[in-house]
Amino acid sequence: MKIFTVGSKSFVTSFQLAGVPGKIVDSPKNALSEIQKLTDDSDVGLVLVSDDISEPINDQLTQLRAQKSTLVFALPATGSEKSEVDYRVMLKKILGV
Repeated sequence: MKIFTVGSKSFVTSFQLAGVPGKIVDSPKNALSEIQKLTDDSDVGLVLVSDDISEPINDQLTQLRAQKSTLVFALPATGSEKSEVDYRVMLKKILGV
């Protein structure tokens, strides 16, 4: 099972440093297109999306989640107003490690 990230450069780079590949996007529309491509790949099991990108396309992501077996999960974006996030810890929780 492969894991990918989709979001801003800083969000994706944070995960790339931990060995998780990603797609850098500049708009929610581009993000949705990339997420659709990733969920079409049977080797991809989890797509992590920054919440700043996912919020405007939340309805489309909900439809996509219902149609595909790939998990699409939104995480706080780097520098978001939410509290500091340790992505490594969060990823371990998502994967049940």
